[in-house]
Amino acid sequence: MSIRSWLFVPGNRPERFEKALAAGADAVIVDLEDAVPPADKVAARAQVREWLAGNAPDDSASPTPIYVRINAVTTDWFADERSLSALPRVAGLVVPKAEDAATLIVAAAGAHDALRIVPLIESARAFAALDAIASAPRIERLMFGTIDFQLDVGIEGDGDELLYFRTRLTLASRLAGIAAPIDGVTTVFDDAAVIEQEARRARRLGFRGKLCIHPKQIAAVHAAFAWRDDEVAWARRVVEATEASGGAAVALDGKMIDTPVLLKAREILASLPAPLA
Repeated sequence: MSIRSWLFVPGNRPERFEKALAAGADAVIVDLEDAVPPADKVAARAQVREWLAGNAPDDSASPTPIYVRINAVTTDWFADERSLSALPRVAGLVVPKAEDAATLIVAAAGAHDALRIVPLIESARAFAALDAIASAPRIERLMFGTIDFQLDVGIEGDGDELLYFRTRLTLASRLAGIAAPIDGVTTVFDDAAVIEQEARRARRLGFRGKLCIHPKQIAAVHAAFAWRDDEVAWARRVVEATEASGGAAVALDGKMIDTPVLLKAREILASLPAPLA
């Protein structure tokens, strides 16, 4: 299953690590960057390393993948933090301020074989090198750092103002053959309707995941990336009509069912959980 919800937990708050894993998100990101003040960076890294090396539940006990957002390559903490990639419990590194493929290759040096890299795209330079970043080794998905990007380029607004850039991420991901991108955070966490609306907007633009800054956002994100009952019913009707036609051209609700429509219907049905025996 594609990871829909990516929940941040501060790297200097080890008492929250287990709670984050139990919150219901598809993945947890232990954050050593924005969530940790400079004076606490070294201590936080040590706490995260200790937890991941010995105290974090293994995959069989807690299948929720754990990612670590390290600090940018331009910082003094990058070299030491990227070494966390050697720990088997780390599913991947989230690399902020990713602006070239070379940085991502360095970030993965010494990593275990299964480790994946998730670049945070949050600057104009990153978009200038987007295809190379998406095609770098070990890249799992692209992640849109919407707030930092707006600051970098002087854009005000998270809606239509970022439409071009969101579609660029979707296109680059498709061309590179990697999974669909992950949208940035919604800053409110106590309004489920707003969270779901923004996640659905991202889904319509080809995104298949969203960053979460609070456990309260998870349910709304999952709802946004789930197929609605009417969408599932439509998909079943399309498949049934096609099968009943015996290969002849067929229409449904006044519209012809061509191959792309049928493939979309099958995609919806294939993504549904298997019925209980």
